Amino acid sequence: MEPDNHTWVSEFILLGLSSDWDTQVSLFALFLGMYLVTVLGNFLIILLIRLDIQLHTPMYFFLTNLSLVDVSYATSIVPQLLVHFLADHKVISFVSCAAQLFFSLALGGIEFVLLAVMAYDRYVAVCDPLRYSVIMHGGLCVRLAITSWVSGSINSLMHTAITFHLPLCTNKYVDHISCEILAVVRLACVDTSSSEVAIMVSSIILLMTPFCLVLLSYIRIISTILKIQSTEGRKKAFHTCASHLTVVALCYGMAIFTYIQPHSGPSVLQEKLISLFYAIFTPMLNPMIYSLRNKEVKGAWKKLLGKFSVLTSKLAT
Repeated sequence: MEPDNHTWVSEFILLGLSSDWDTQVSLFALFLGMYLVTVLGNFLIILLIRLDIQLHTPMYFFLTNLSLVDVSYATSIVPQLLVHFLADHKVISFVSCAAQLFFSLALGGIEFVLLAVMAYDRYVAVCDPLRYSVIMHGGLCVRLAITSWVSGSINSLMHTAITFHLPLCTNKYVDHISCEILAVVRLACVDTSSSEVAIMVSSIILLMTPFCLVLLSYIRIISTILKIQSTEGRKKAFHTCASHLTVVALCYGMAIFTYIQPHSGPSVLQEKLISLFYAIFTPMLNPMIYSLRNKEVKGAWKKLLGKFSVLTSKLAT
């Protein structure tokens, strides 16, 4: 029998963005600030929705889930990235790498499905407003949210099992900022074409199926908006969807560009930058988008700040 050349890899070394110390310190300060803004912004959105009874609607129930997913996704990647900026040896254990891969993929998948669910919610609100409360009842909203979390987790579990089942030999240098799936698959010392096909098929199912549902929803929404006679009515209907449509463009655009075609996709540097955009910029921007472009959220902020101001005045006297 031929000897087994495959070696158990107990840890990986992440090559990250740069090996220059000054650059890493600058990036540490930049990404730490952005991560803190992300955590604060998303938790404030969740808190605001909990405190304001007028925001206890299906749309904001799903937005709460989206904010929770965003802050969790950023937390699955950014703290490790920050530690490695200041570390001489950018080491991550096998178990930590597998966990990071699982949670980042799961939370990313959950977000894609949630965005499709939110598109359906907007479709019902615009196209069938009189029956909105009947269709989007509490039980359905909870089931749709659970479906999002379960489907994303199952997809991630399959990806993680396929990836870490591959023989990795002695190569432990991951040319990425985190344990990203394609970067880990490249470490295998066997033909990975079948694994990459499995990744592509699964990505198409989890990304393109919800994306197609989003497109169909917005085709119907736009068709309905164009039938509205008054300019004010069309403007109001469009504003109910503007925030969600902006977030959809950010999330689906980056993910599809990164994962759908592993062989002909972007370069390693582009993959790193896209992953950074998705892990840091998108979770940071989502609360801002929903706060700045949404009258109900802005109104809730003003009401909450007004109550806080009154409370502060009473305590001061």
